[in-house]
Amino acid sequence: MQPVIALVGRPNVGKSTLFNYLTRTRDALVADFPGLTRDRQYGRGRVGDRRYLVVDTGGLGDDPDGVEVGMERQVLAAIGEADLVVFLVDARDGLSAADQDIASRLRRLGKPVLLAVNKVDAVDQRLATAEFHSLGLGPAHAIAAANGRGVETLLQDAFARLPETDGEPEDAPDPSLGGIRVAVVGRPNVGKSTLVNRILGEDRVVVFDMPGTTRDSIFVPLEKDGQRYTLIDTAGVRRRSRIEEAVEKFSIIKTMQAIEAANVVIMVLDAREGITEQDAHLVGHIMDAGRGLVLAVNKWDGMDPYERDNTKRLLGTKLGFLDFAKTHFISALHGSGVGLLFEAVQQAYHSGMRDLSTGRLTQILEDAVESHPPPLVRGRRIKLRYAHQGGRNPPIIVIHGNQAERVPKDYRRYLANTFRRVLQLEGTPVRLEFRTSDNPYAGRVNTLSQRQIQRKRRLMKHVKSRK
Repeated sequence: MQPVIALVGRPNVGKSTLFNYLTRTRDALVADFPGLTRDRQYGRGRVGDRRYLVVDTGGLGDDPDGVEVGMERQVLAAIGEADLVVFLVDARDGLSAADQDIASRLRRLGKPVLLAVNKVDAVDQRLATAEFHSLGLGPAHAIAAANGRGVETLLQDAFARLPETDGEPEDAPDPSLGGIRVAVVGRPNVGKSTLVNRILGEDRVVVFDMPGTTRDSIFVPLEKDGQRYTLIDTAGVRRRSRIEEAVEKFSIIKTMQAIEAANVVIMVLDAREGITEQDAHLVGHIMDAGRGLVLAVNKWDGMDPYERDNTKRLLGTKLGFLDFAKTHFISALHGSGVGLLFEAVQQAYHSGMRDLSTGRLTQILEDAVESHPPPLVRGRRIKLRYAHQGGRNPPIIVIHGNQAERVPKDYRRYLANTFRRVLQLEGTPVRLEFRTSDNPYAGRVNTLSQRQIQRKRRLMKHVKSRK
């Protein structure tokens, strides 16, 4: 087992900046904005042969209230599973009452603690660290997480207190990146984090009845029935006109990146608010990415029959083009219908990753063309000759023929639906690419023989005599 290091401190002391430096990534959102991080963020670090896990946490406040109560539970959970706690304080702000309260709580928990005084660049280190000795947590390490100053010394002290690893091989796979990657997306406050917690069976991410509670994309490994997954809880995406904070723009970018990284996307809809334009807009992003899709209509409990019928009608009218995606009516709060999502996720994943033989695809194309030939274009018939697979996730089918680039949109949709129906591809879109065969005689001049020239002259004389 790799040792776990938890980063703890007040809001805006540089925990996420240090997390990114230790993991050599940009996984954690960083901004000069207190309370940006709310959920636990896990990452992997390595120095030489020593490997470790590092956990970024939200800031601990003086008097938790509202969403901060959930943040504090996340911090305490991170401390409970950590082998070592790095307590960060701000050299520019100096020692505060909140720092003293956090230090007192850490001493009561009995975990090994290292004190790191961050943001010491452009200040005297001895003066910056002097007042923090009163916390009674041992020597203070002066660091600057933004540029890595003093971090190596901090890690050396940490390794001296951490247990030895069990000799994990160099090429050991990262369990957090394995299995089926499932992104949970939707508008703010539709129940994405509640659904993730219900699937995991624990309060892994912060849940609060307030839009925008989740700000970062959280990757959580999971194993169910022998199948490995990576759940990705994402920030809610709302209309651009309602985005006011710059931090929210970065959260939306993280969500778009999570969709690209996923194999299957669970699109969470709010049954009580109906299907909005923003839902359709977000589904458009998922379709453009070509990811497998499962629709989860949340908050289905407590609705009367009229409201349920109205929601189903809106699904058919506004999202009717998603006929390939399975729709499940669930209650993330109570768990009804949640277990059925995994069956749909696996079906969408396996459909998107299938190997399709050229012979089978060509036969389906020939049958489709024979049943419904393509229309004439400029008086010429389009000839589609054969098809083969060009990619997976989503399945890409490449069709070769003459004038293939002129196939109308309606006929392309007909072919895509035919391939999906015959191959039983459920939960994934099908992309078609058309390629026109090169004309071997293009650009070549047809040279006539002497006999052909004389015949042409005789024919021209005959035409002129008739005029």
